[in-house]
Amino acid sequence: MKKYFSWIVAAVFAAWIVSGIRPPKNPTDFKLDEFGRLPVLANGRIQPLDSFARNTLLSIHGTQTVRPSTNDPAQTRILSAREWLLEVMANPEQADKRRIFRIESLDLRNLLGAREGRLGQLAQNELAPKLDEVIKGAQQLLKMEEDTGREPQLRNGYERDLMHLYQSMIMYKRLKNAIQPEDGRDFKAELKIFREAIPPALAALQQHQAGNFESARTNESIQLLSTFMGRYQDMTRWGHPMLAPPLNPKADRDAWSSIATNLLQAMRSAEFHPAIDYFAAMGSAWRENNPADFNKAVSDYQGWLVQHGLGAEMSKGKTEFFFNHLEPFYKTTLIYVVALLLGCGFWLNFAPWLRKSAYSLVILAFVLHTAGLIFRMWLEGRPPVTNLYSSAVFVGWGAVLLGIILERFYPEGIGVVTASCVGFITLIIAHNLALGGDTMEMMRAVLDTNVWLATHVVIIHIGYAATFLAGFLGLIYIARGFFTRTLSQETAKGLVRMAYGTICFATLFTFVGTVLGGLWADQSWGRFWGWDPKENGALLIVLANATLLHARWGGMIRDRGLMAFTIFGNIITAWSWFGTNMLGVGLHSYGFMDKGFKWLVIFVASQVAFTLIATVPVRYWRSFQDNAGESPRDGGANPSNSAITDATPAAPFR
Repeated sequence: MKKYFSWIVAAVFAAWIVSGIRPPKNPTDFKLDEFGRLPVLANGRIQPLDSFARNTLLSIHGTQTVRPSTNDPAQTRILSAREWLLEVMANPEQADKRRIFRIESLDLRNLLGAREGRLGQLAQNELAPKLDEVIKGAQQLLKMEEDTGREPQLRNGYERDLMHLYQSMIMYKRLKNAIQPEDGRDFKAELKIFREAIPPALAALQQHQAGNFESARTNESIQLLSTFMGRYQDMTRWGHPMLAPPLNPKADRDAWSSIATNLLQAMRSAEFHPAIDYFAAMGSAWRENNPADFNKAVSDYQGWLVQHGLGAEMSKGKTEFFFNHLEPFYKTTLIYVVALLLGCGFWLNFAPWLRKSAYSLVILAFVLHTAGLIFRMWLEGRPPVTNLYSSAVFVGWGAVLLGIILERFYPEGIGVVTASCVGFITLIIAHNLALGGDTMEMMRAVLDTNVWLATHVVIIHIGYAATFLAGFLGLIYIARGFFTRTLSQETAKGLVRMAYGTICFATLFTFVGTVLGGLWADQSWGRFWGWDPKENGALLIVLANATLLHARWGGMIRDRGLMAFTIFGNIITAWSWFGTNMLGVGLHSYGFMDKGFKWLVIFVASQVAFTLIATVPVRYWRSFQDNAGESPRDGGANPSNSAITDATPAAPFR
């Protein structure tokens, strides 16, 4: 059974991945998947409503689903992001009962009375009594920062949480006004009255302009139209995203507009954008629990989009919807965790089937990781690295690839553990970066793409991945050598060779990547080097790797010193990768994540701790003690395959 265990494990996870190819099951008779495929313009790009819903809910709530709240017995099941979005737009009074606003600061939680769950969570109707306090507090904070020039990065936990809540409430209100005024109850019927009121009102206005003030009926028509105008003008302040595509196929493909804007335009021309009626029909059908009318409106709108030359947008929406449903990076993260556990298990009893199982899972996860990267590149039409999110995904991918190569040449579980560990950590970082919003948003103008950008970002991030991989090899060396008795002389020497080769690789790629970055900067900004924090960080990585190699070649450090130095490389790389963005200055300060500062400090502190452990005299290392002669491989003393004893000079630990 153990002989085929690795194949069985890989087959089970492969079947799980393939199951994601099947279309999602609708929990109701409403065709929510077809609704989620409809294209919209948001965050500067065309995307399906499903992506917009997921990104918005993730930013507000922290997850891509909404669980039932105890404050409403009618809530009995989990809502998907697209179902939640439809509820907010079409049935806001029901959506107001759902606890989606997350509050992390204890002070803010106490102020608002949020005490449910790990994070305080409140619904819109629970926030209503404290709404004025939230708005006032946020506006005072913004004014204080404007008056004093204080950077947003300096906000404390309470202030960050207050601003997040304030921005989430603004976004929520915008969604409630996306397809109808938030106080609307049957927008389809309201549109009928509005459409009938326009002709007599326009005629009355012409009579007024001609000086013919006729009757009270004329005034009533104008007053009715004025009422509608007030409603829709208020709606334009909030309506988001852009749901109405351009009517002219030859117009700019990004010339989308909001429903509210088109409603105001209809007052002047009496011509209604078809998207208004289609979304009104969807909203009213959803509110009335009428799946047949809802499905018909969605299908008719899809047909209209294709007929009016928007087939490419429809196709992109379907493709991105499939990518969202497949969730390649989420599944990859879970597979890395299982591979990591199996790899660590191998070190406990050295059962070959554990290493083979972990290795097969890492390869499977890498294939899925690669597929996700290529899929994103196809959807974006950009290089693999365009923002911090994509950089985290790519660095993890590069480290896993190098780990697989190491495991191929040194089948001791080391490559598997490092690959799965770095892959898991980087994807967790990417997930937290996704909390900031759309991860496929348009690149900043300062990052206009050219051949130098495409090659620079790829090569420099491969260098990051290699440097991190070498650092994690150093962590394994010290952790196993100091805390356990599993580090044999042979394994220690193998780890050193792996780290040394990886650092040579990392030095080449970080150096070439930095030079290519200078060429790109020369074309984009008119200077090769400007001592920008990000540029300085990249240079520090090159210098750190080069210093390590020269120290090794000059005999200033041996095995233990080399491995300690690789861990120091983790600190330099983390600073260059994330720390420079947290400064909020320079041309590379995009993608700022102030919440990441705490985790960066924790990571740096952990690396410093391991570096200090490396300086502890080798007689205190467990793999160096007398009783370490019992080899875990064979269960007894084995001088030819044991950790070093006091009687034998410990070359790997010098």
